[in-house]
Amino acid sequence: MNDIINKINMLRKEKNAVILAHNYQLPEVQDIADFVGDSLGLSIQASKTKARLIVFCGVRFMAETAAIICPDKKVIMPDVNAGCPMADMITPDDVRKLRAEHPGAIVVAYVNTSAEVKAESDYCCTSANAVKVVEKLSAEGARLPDGQGSASGGTNKEIIFIPDKYLGDYVSKQTGKKLILFNGYCPSHVKILPEHIQAVKKEHPDALIMAHPECLPDVIAMADKVASTGGMIKFAKESQAGEFIIGTEVGIIHRLQKENPGKKFYPATNLAVCPNMKKTTLEKILWAMEDEKNAITVPEKIADKARIAINRMLEVSRMD
Repeated sequence: MNDIINKINMLRKEKNAVILAHNYQLPEVQDIADFVGDSLGLSIQASKTKARLIVFCGVRFMAETAAIICPDKKVIMPDVNAGCPMADMITPDDVRKLRAEHPGAIVVAYVNTSAEVKAESDYCCTSANAVKVVEKLSAEGARLPDGQGSASGGTNKEIIFIPDKYLGDYVSKQTGKKLILFNGYCPSHVKILPEHIQAVKKEHPDALIMAHPECLPDVIAMADKVASTGGMIKFAKESQAGEFIIGTEVGIIHRLQKENPGKKFYPATNLAVCPNMKKTTLEKILWAMEDEKNAITVPEKIADKARIAINRMLEVSRMD
């Protein structure tokens, strides 16, 4: 193991590489990374990096986003088969069909979508800023800046939110804006059930409950804090509480425990595992860096269109 780590560190310097890892990655992958974060945090890091090579330890849509944001960088994945079932649930044709059914509507795409779907959308969002994006559009009458994109100005335009119906439901409740939802979901988060939360809460009555907005509405209703994984990291650090029940993919617990050694974290259920997030290993990182294989590329026409939606998302996040 140490030999592999040493080789990765050597290649990182030799090749001017940066390693980005999502909060759901294996512990040893998180530990080797330059940056660990949620989708929004990693997108921001990708947009800022001066590295020549981006090694993306996550799932494909994340690496595609990095490639779109950084057309002058080389983006590689240790395992190109690490996909996202939610992203696979929606196609560009589905988006075009929704547009035809709702002429003039603004399309907000969760980043858990393919580059092709992003290219058919007006705004992207992550679970960290989805509420803020929809609030901005609602306040502006769902008007696109400078008339760019597929929809143009007007008052109280409809908003199509794709593909996660549970995140969409949460955003709708938080903003008071009725959204047109697609029937997508995260297979890992829907495994977290209210009875799981109740059982862990019974064992740890003083623990605060944190839930990801991809969770079922009944689970979200039980939470003391609803947040993206980045939001969970921040809340755990700032909270005076000493115990937490974690309603998201179990991989985040490694980082939570590492950064908060005096606190305790309990998974809502050990069933909440994303198999795709666990495909990346140290060996695969090393092999990918040695050969610079598994490069993620997006056709220029698709990238140019998708970049508009992604940049709008990043601009909303810079408004803080």
